[in-house]
Amino acid sequence: MRTEPARDLVLGVDASTTAVKALAVDRHGTIVAEGRSPLALDNPGPEAWEQDASSWWSALVSAVSELPDSVRSRVDALAIAHQRETFVACDAEGRPLAPALVWMDSRARPEVSLVTSELDAEWIHTVSGKPACVTPSLYKIRFLLERARPELGALSPSILDVHAFLVQRLTGRRATSLASADPLGLLDMAKGAWSPELALAARIDIASLPELFAPGAAIAMLSAEAAGSLGLARDVRVIAGAGDGQAAGLGAGITGSLGPGGGQSAYMNLGTALVSGVVGSSYRTARAFRTLYGAGPGTYLYETDLKGGTFTLDWLCDRLLGGRDALTGGASRDRTLASLEEEAIALPPGAGGLVTIPYLLGVMNPTWDDDATGLILGLRGDHGPAHLYRSIIEGLAFEARHHLEGVERATSTIDEVVVMGGASRSDFVLSVFADVLGKPFVRAKTSEATGLGAAILAAVAVGFHPSVDEAARRMTSRGTSIVPSPRRETYDRLYREVYDGLFEAVRSRMTKLAALTR
Repeated sequence: MRTEPARDLVLGVDASTTAVKALAVDRHGTIVAEGRSPLALDNPGPEAWEQDASSWWSALVSAVSELPDSVRSRVDALAIAHQRETFVACDAEGRPLAPALVWMDSRARPEVSLVTSELDAEWIHTVSGKPACVTPSLYKIRFLLERARPELGALSPSILDVHAFLVQRLTGRRATSLASADPLGLLDMAKGAWSPELALAARIDIASLPELFAPGAAIAMLSAEAAGSLGLARDVRVIAGAGDGQAAGLGAGITGSLGPGGGQSAYMNLGTALVSGVVGSSYRTARAFRTLYGAGPGTYLYETDLKGGTFTLDWLCDRLLGGRDALTGGASRDRTLASLEEEAIALPPGAGGLVTIPYLLGVMNPTWDDDATGLILGLRGDHGPAHLYRSIIEGLAFEARHHLEGVERATSTIDEVVVMGGASRSDFVLSVFADVLGKPFVRAKTSEATGLGAAILAAVAVGFHPSVDEAARRMTSRGTSIVPSPRRETYDRLYREVYDGLFEAVRSRMTKLAALTR
């Protein structure tokens, strides 16, 4: 006689900007198998970033299909983490009516001004947790419906974040997680419900928005069609997940508890964007961060975000050095960046007198200036690509220090930074960050902390662990640690005497330049 295999695995899905990854994870946090499928990103014009939302589903199917049959048969539930602020307008069946607008899209600057002329900007911040800027989807939605595709308004489209779009494909139910929906900028965070005033500002009706679930809550089982497409059992449950930032923090083991010294641990994702934050138990707002629902029950994430993280390195490789297209990546880019890093390691702190402000995609906290642009200071004829590479790494670290100092002023001391994301694999990058911030940087055991965070929510939902805190303790672990070196003193002077205040010194000229070029 043959018995059915035990349902001893959960699936953590990471639907990021550039790929969908599916991680099969056991109750100990071990990744038993994984699949990955890339996503294309379109740049049809200046400041325009779009995706075909249907590719999110096809990439999910492809990623799950890479898992062995013997693994898929053991999956009991799945949860999704995903790129935030990205949304798509759909018909009632969830079919896209237009390309999805990606979080990087910044064409909605005029809509920010329009909305803040109708609603008080401070009120928007207090209610939604997000200062008014081009990043929250609210302004992009209005741009889409009033300027880009005004004909869609008559169709009363559904507005779906990535989580909601995939859940509708998975279950037939138009639903999302609170921790997935709040980056849209349409929630009343204190009430945990859609805000009629913010929805009106986006020119949509609340009825067009998905049903809301708390992270970790069971939404529904797979539909027969979805189960067949994925090769999963029909009774696999879909669990409400979280945005990639919240999930990454959870996957790094950051739950909000203080360390033995009374300080807190921050998480930092060194990915396309440079995202960091700490977890708290109360709803609070400050211009030093944006406030989101945490992945754990009753928690909030006080998060900082530099949209141009490793994107800035991709720009260097692809736009300046003629590497492979930034939207597809590949071995050519990896080799180019590895070669640049090898040369940059031999350079002294300060990159030979070169300082980079990495605002290639604007700046959010604490300045919230959509007209901000990147700046390279000190460029000389003897500088080469390796100098610029090192200067970008140092600029990202200086900006990370700027961010976390603001978080510390509003919350409490940060004792350590738990780091994940592609760039965290580099000892050189982490050594620069540790020196600039003057704090130890501890690698999360897995670089796939985002998918692991989603898997933790699924694991609690199926009873592998009694609570999110317990699951995080048992399913996450720490890797190697890099501590500040004697170079810390040099970097401290570079930060205090050169970088800090540099943007403010040229900000008015950047604003004038943006107005003239528009």
